[in-house]
Amino acid sequence: MNLHEYQAKALFARFGIPVPEGILAESPEAARAAAKALGTEKVVVKAQVHAGGRGKAGGVKLVTGPDAAEEAAKGMLGKRLVTKQTDAKGLPINSVWVEKPSNIARELYVSGLVDRTRERIVFMASAAGGMDIEEVAEHTPEKIKHIYVNPAAGLQPYQARELGFFMDLTKEQTDQFTKLLLGLYRVLTECDASMVEVNPLIVTAEGNLFTLDGKLNFDENALFRQKEIANQRDPAQEDERERAAAKYDLNYVTLEGNIGCMVNGAGLAMATMDIVKLHGGQPANFLDVGGGTTAEKVTEAFKLITASPEVKAIFINIFGGIVKCDLIAEGIITACKQTGLKLPVVARLQGTNMEKGQQLLRDSGLAITPVSDLTEAAQTVVKLAQGK
Repeated sequence: MNLHEYQAKALFARFGIPVPEGILAESPEAARAAAKALGTEKVVVKAQVHAGGRGKAGGVKLVTGPDAAEEAAKGMLGKRLVTKQTDAKGLPINSVWVEKPSNIARELYVSGLVDRTRERIVFMASAAGGMDIEEVAEHTPEKIKHIYVNPAAGLQPYQARELGFFMDLTKEQTDQFTKLLLGLYRVLTECDASMVEVNPLIVTAEGNLFTLDGKLNFDENALFRQKEIANQRDPAQEDERERAAAKYDLNYVTLEGNIGCMVNGAGLAMATMDIVKLHGGQPANFLDVGGGTTAEKVTEAFKLITASPEVKAIFINIFGGIVKCDLIAEGIITACKQTGLKLPVVARLQGTNMEKGQQLLRDSGLAITPVSDLTEAAQTVVKLAQGK
């Protein structure tokens, strides 16, 4: 789960992390009032969407006076913002953040996330902050420094100072940075955040540090104990199909291909997508229906997959362990009939009663091709998707 910038900054402020003063506005008139209330000649109007790269896409405007703030908000609210981090449809702008401008001397970068491989929180920092940090990571990775936090000891001040000196901060600025980083560490650990990013972290002309932008991502599995944060979720910023999948305990992620995949088990789902790509296909989604597959789940899964007009064929790869293959086959047949499915389906059922399940699919009279071998199944669905 993600938060908007204004929500992230409110959380930062609670943990003693310095943020510029700002006011949320959900209408052009409210943006005008916010600019007036801030009492500065100029203000920054920032579109609130769950995506980076807003500045380059016209989602951040520095304007002079309340009238200009109102006009800037009018040009954003009700529109969709397309950035390099969104799809072609972009994300809806339902609010803007009107903020006091900062006297920027330098732009830095800092982030923290859970490194599951090392079982540590890792912090990354760079003196090359700003909108092009991805290019820095790709072309000059030596400009980014990492530190790993031992969970038994927690983040130590010397580690923060190490990053501060790496970014060529003065002693006073390094002291500020140490307090800031300790605050970010508390956000990660106390709020069950899986990622926190500040880009840019600025040094003002007066020598002070401020978080000019903030991005937060939270562990979905921990939201039951983070009620206040969970209540700040903005469904309008999420994929409709992914939201619908959550209602039926389906793990669904939209991708860009034309082969719909329905699998039980995350590991098998990843392997299924890999073998589809190996044979020249492109998965349209990641979809894990879980171990307790039912006819209802299969039906909802079909609805999710076929909601995408790009899907040309469907690949079902199910291991019947908890649920027998003949029951899964009955669920697939029922789902195809209920949804009026016209697309070709390749089904690979393995496990208990798989012969019986495959026979049910053959006798269904539907456009379902049962295949036992994984490689053959992948090759078949790729050909069908290509119209061969």
